[in-house]
Amino acid sequence: MGERPRRFQNVPVGRILEGDCLDRLRELPTEAIDLVFADPPYNLQLDRELLRPNNTVVDGVDDAWDKFQSFAEYDTFSRAWLTEARRVLKPDGAIWVIGSYHNVFRLGVALQDLGFWLQNDVVWRKTNPMPNFRGKRFTNAHETLIWAGRDRRSRVTFNYDALKAGNEDVQMRSDWLFPICSGPERLKDDGGRKAHPTQKPEALLHRILIGTTNPGDVVLDPFFGTGTTGAVAERLGRRWIGIERERDYVRAAKERIGKEESLSTAALETIRPRRAEPRVAFGAIVELGMIRPGTRVSDERGRIWAEVRADGSLAQPGPRGVIRQGSIHRLGAEVQGKAACNGWTFWHYETGGRRRPIDLLREEARMRLGLIGERSNSLAAE
Repeated sequence: MGERPRRFQNVPVGRILEGDCLDRLRELPTEAIDLVFADPPYNLQLDRELLRPNNTVVDGVDDAWDKFQSFAEYDTFSRAWLTEARRVLKPDGAIWVIGSYHNVFRLGVALQDLGFWLQNDVVWRKTNPMPNFRGKRFTNAHETLIWAGRDRRSRVTFNYDALKAGNEDVQMRSDWLFPICSGPERLKDDGGRKAHPTQKPEALLHRILIGTTNPGDVVLDPFFGTGTTGAVAERLGRRWIGIERERDYVRAAKERIGKEESLSTAALETIRPRRAEPRVAFGAIVELGMIRPGTRVSDERGRIWAEVRADGSLAQPGPRGVIRQGSIHRLGAEVQGKAACNGWTFWHYETGGRRRPIDLLREEARMRLGLIGERSNSLAAE
């Protein structure tokens, strides 16, 4: 039968792949990943110790994995791993990349040059940033995240309604306010030092995964560190893969993730966007007898009226016949003098002495037609 195509090989979910990120990325099957979250080396180019005013040394990023000989070397490395990340993403997959002013602009150019399609840049504002000890520039109080689809045709996951609901029914903005990782969340090594100098807060990953993945999706972190992505993914019912070359980080990540428990299926449910619901035509409402032909419907205040016809259209009868007629959307637009209208929310019917939008009848119609659960069942089948 020959060798099976790479995209159909097993995906090593729930594992930390030890070794160089490029080598391990090349081993992954094509089009197998839903989301990549990458916190790559920042290439800080530090040339000397950073001291506080009391002459104590700041515990910054001076590890070997963050050092490159030149911008050209860093760009070559970045384009190599981004190329592999794009290969392993599904057609509708997406990537998040986080960086500072040292590297994020170079990463942005590489993303666009390689064919990724930028969705947003997000500013993570830190409530407790490290002060600027030298007093020669602004306090660096934010980092930038870039969210991009695999290409411009990618229909990336975006749980708009879930993010809005969690933000007190206000659209989620592109500036996010979180503290840096500290307190009990900050992992420490045996000597009491930070286990990883750039450990990200779990709240940041929580928002990313809730907003741009669904339960069961595969999330890849090619710079896994101490496993923040894996810990949050495990908790939120997402499958994960980590790549990490530093054994101390691998040990810390395994211990950390081993303590996580996935939330219940019910707790993982997010608000379903209306556009994802199975479609129901107004004609089906009439066919099911939920609104009978001849019923009068109106706007919310009862000033504009129309009559339901047997074919599911609406009409405004007059002394000499029909004045206007059309679908719930077209007639709703005409009577308001607008180009478009959502007839489901404009037209109301009377029940129990109150006017209610006809939109309320759609959920009952879905139940009668056996469409409830259709979307979740189709996702499970995938």
